[in-house]
Amino acid sequence: MVSERDYYDILGVQRGASDEELKRAFRRLAQQWHPDVSTEPGADLRFKEINEAYQILSDPQRRQAYDMFGRAGVNGPGSGDPFGAGGFQGFGDLFDAFFGAGAGTGTRRGRPPAGSDLRYDLRLTFAETISGADKEIEFTAMARCETCAGSGAEQGTSPVTCPQCSGTGEVRQVRNTMLGQMVNVTTCGRCRGLGRIVESPCKTCRGDGRVERKRTLRVGVPAGIDEGHQIRLSGEGEAGPRGGPPGNLYVVTHVEPHPQLKRQETELFYELDVSITQASLGARVPVPTPDGEEWVEVRPGTQPGTEIRLRGKGVPHLRRSGSRGDLHVLVDVRVPSRLSSRQRELLEELAVESGEIADDGGGDDREGPTNGTGPAARSGRRRKTGIRDRLKDAIS
Repeated sequence: MVSERDYYDILGVQRGASDEELKRAFRRLAQQWHPDVSTEPGADLRFKEINEAYQILSDPQRRQAYDMFGRAGVNGPGSGDPFGAGGFQGFGDLFDAFFGAGAGTGTRRGRPPAGSDLRYDLRLTFAETISGADKEIEFTAMARCETCAGSGAEQGTSPVTCPQCSGTGEVRQVRNTMLGQMVNVTTCGRCRGLGRIVESPCKTCRGDGRVERKRTLRVGVPAGIDEGHQIRLSGEGEAGPRGGPPGNLYVVTHVEPHPQLKRQETELFYELDVSITQASLGARVPVPTPDGEEWVEVRPGTQPGTEIRLRGKGVPHLRRSGSRGDLHVLVDVRVPSRLSSRQRELLEELAVESGEIADDGGGDDREGPTNGTGPAARSGRRRKTGIRDRLKDAIS
């Protein structure tokens, strides 16, 4: 045995608890502590402890022995195997705890299986993800046979109860073993677990209850949807055989990217190239947004890497109606790779005015002695880190 605690304490019930109270307590604890469900350390031992307690207390004779003699009455010599002839009763209740009452009993009725789920890949433009869209899709799937209304039986006839399993959809075989009675449950081979058989199959669907058909649906695409998102359409998948419930249709979205805007969830990003003069003097420049082109102000003296945020110009939130992200405009100052003579002259004058280089009196720095001692050489040394040399390096 896995525990020495009182069985009533393990299940959290009083000693006079009824069978129904014991069953409810067991189901609640089994759902909480089953090793496939709980991630708590020691969940498997706790589950064994709960199952052991219910095994004893759910059996009237063993419960009476436990109430009189404690564990010695059920585990001691002469008490018999701890599982006994009815030792597997708790496993039926455990099955009920996860799959509903009656799922593990002999009264279960066979039910037609559900239809398969389907997937449809839907292509969207960037604009459709911003504003939302109403799209029409067309696909081929198994649909309910209209001739037999999905029953699979010829018109004027109906499926009958399977005589082999009496409509349960399963066959049980009981064997006596050293541990008591062992029950082996298998799917009925005659009705394939459906519980009913079709003696006169429908000629249209050949007894399956469904036929292949082309379908057309309209899908509402919400604003803000992104690449790889799924839209589930319940009950729009394939029909189940013999009148079984239909599966679901999953529409997977694929979005055509914007040529200039980059998306990260609800935020959009745009790299804005401006010239040196625009960054220095300021300018109004157009910027693409999801709603069309918009003019933004570049302030005088704007530095590379400056961010201009346009609030509410991003992507709509899927779960917050009326709320949108922002558009982040990242400024990059563009340096020209080629200069005309006049442009070079103006930039050199700017460099002199700003004190980046010294004025050499208007002389050409290529004139003068070449021995490294003339004015040009000296001014060349002074200009070694000036803007003129950097421009030459960039252009050459």
